Amino acid sequence: MQLPVQSQSTIYAEPWEADAGAEDLAEIAGTADRTGFAYLATCDHVAIPRRLAGAMSTVWYDPVATLSFLAGITERVLLLSHVAVVGLRHPLVTAKQYATVDHLSGGRLILGVGAGHVQEEFEALGADFAGRGRVLDEAIDALKAALGPDEYPQFSGERFSFSGLGQRPRPVQERIPLWVGGSSPAAVRRAAVRGDGWLPQGDPRTKLPAQIDRLKALRLEAGITEPVEIGAITEPLYVGDATWDIGRRTLTGKPDAIAESLRAYAAMGVHQIQIRFRSRSRTELTDQMAAFAADVAPHLNRGE
Repeated sequence: MQLPVQSQSTIYAEPWEADAGAEDLAEIAGTADRTGFAYLATCDHVAIPRRLAGAMSTVWYDPVATLSFLAGITERVLLLSHVAVVGLRHPLVTAKQYATVDHLSGGRLILGVGAGHVQEEFEALGADFAGRGRVLDEAIDALKAALGPDEYPQFSGERFSFSGLGQRPRPVQERIPLWVGGSSPAAVRRAAVRGDGWLPQGDPRTKLPAQIDRLKALRLEAGITEPVEIGAITEPLYVGDATWDIGRRTLTGKPDAIAESLRAYAAMGVHQIQIRFRSRSRTELTDQMAAFAADVAPHLNRGE
């Protein structure tokens, strides 16, 4: 699941999150850690322009700081950047930050990356907005080198080059999983040829099978035989019968019915699902998480 509170776009944030803080993040993360959630994810924006603040809000916690905080208060749950806009920073800066997170967490990092979409943010930081796709492609290649086992990594590209520069601590993982976010044709191609995983952004169920087929075809065409981790973001969830308006798109009801609906993602070829619960308070959210873990999750892989 994506950690609430740390990003508060009006698309998904609940009203109670506006007044939440570190104590709430810690309780939610602890619940995820105890109940068997696979990962917690955080978003990345440096600054939001006024024209977008009404919809996006300006609440976007720094992902590296937040993941480091989570690393210190959890033991087993994986830590995902969903997604780091790596084109905003030099790859050596990104590598330093996320290698440190992996080191401090004992090897629990998944590096999710994406192209970004806020033009003013790029311009303020002196980054290339128009060429952000090409920058991301090269940044991914540079990060694979910089996050590898060598203390003195080497890379030579059109925009980024480095050699003879040491970085420690090194990541605990021999190879940090790199998942690519986005659902545009360019993003799917990038995930296919450069990623270890794909994080679609808002693809409805009806469109996912065709996207997955395209990703697999592109990967085969590129001669890549390693498995790829395919994800999906589900509909909002509410386990049980709600006594309040949870929205018409929310998947709700008895645990076995929710599990049956979610198993459709596996049938499409999805390996992991990112879920978000409707809630009116932190307590209702953690209760929902616990109910899902106890009564829904055990039934998700039935029939495999």
